[in-house]
Amino acid sequence: MKRWLWLVVALAPWVWAQPASPLLPGKDAAELVNRSIQLMDAVAVSIPDMSRAGAPLIESARQAEANLKQRAGQSSFSYSFLTSLRGFVTLADAIAKPYPFAPEAARQISELRDNLVRFEAHFRAVLDQRETQLRGPDRDNLRRFSEANKTLAPAVAGKPRVVFYGDSITDFWRLNEYFPDAPFVNRGISGQITSEMLGRFKNDVVDLKPDAVVILAGTNDLARGVSIPSITSYYTMMADLADLHKIKMIWSSVLPVSDYHKDQNPAWEMTRIRPPAQIRALNDWLKSFCAQRGYTYLDYYTPMVDSAGMLQADLADDGLHPNSAGYRIMAPLALEAIQRVTGSNAGQTTVKPKKKGLFSRGQAED
Repeated sequence: MKRWLWLVVALAPWVWAQPASPLLPGKDAAELVNRSIQLMDAVAVSIPDMSRAGAPLIESARQAEANLKQRAGQSSFSYSFLTSLRGFVTLADAIAKPYPFAPEAARQISELRDNLVRFEAHFRAVLDQRETQLRGPDRDNLRRFSEANKTLAPAVAGKPRVVFYGDSITDFWRLNEYFPDAPFVNRGISGQITSEMLGRFKNDVVDLKPDAVVILAGTNDLARGVSIPSITSYYTMMADLADLHKIKMIWSSVLPVSDYHKDQNPAWEMTRIRPPAQIRALNDWLKSFCAQRGYTYLDYYTPMVDSAGMLQADLADDGLHPNSAGYRIMAPLALEAIQRVTGSNAGQTTVKPKKKGLFSRGQAED
């Protein structure tokens, strides 16, 4: 007993001395960013030459803060804020200060330096966390449908099996309500990008031996800054796999987005991270790709976009995820494409009205 007591006493100072994790909770990180911008404004006032010289850095920091409010933890926006803060502190240290220099102004610069050190440590911790996730054993989330794939009922003659494949727009779609008695299989996973979908394509599409697959993907890639050439490469690789296994391809257009609901929630300003011009460019590529390879192009975009180039306000409650009105437009279009590709009349669209707000949770990414 005395031996254990001695060990506890000996180790106690070491345990208590261990530093807290540099990774800040989302709320604390947001407060640190906001406080730093307040200090930058104050320092710019206290040092006359900083008002002009530091203005671009302050504006850049504000822009990064606005982006982080929509996509908290997005490393590119965090890095943008970090570089703006670092540049401002470097400038404040180098520029000539009035004499005598107010003690409060000196304290503000000191706090700003401390904030820089703290946010830099947080940013490095975010990168380390992301790297750990990427090296994890199930980056593409194959476990999500592992059991469902094993227990999937055998295909029925005369009723073509079709897999709906994509991100949350597919994940949230209750196929059995929109396509009663049709053997359509939902394999959407919220938040996924095309590289992750490629990673699970064999498990969640090929191994199910469907007659056709309906793919809706790409909006999350745009939100995360993935280039269009990279997205189209993943499209092509999924298509090659489907061709190899004689699965008919139905490529869905990327849906338009809108900012109509941002007054309810700032995170619902969707066009900032999903620019409409990039959505149109991706859809143009998809349409051309389908024409070249003889695939079916499923155009959701045209009937859902308004004259301003945005998703019609009443089709989504957050500017991104279709509500029941949005799915009522999509369902017959999908069914028509499936019947044309499979040569079957299986499936009906008997859609009951749903309460508006079904998808008003406002995920920053789908």
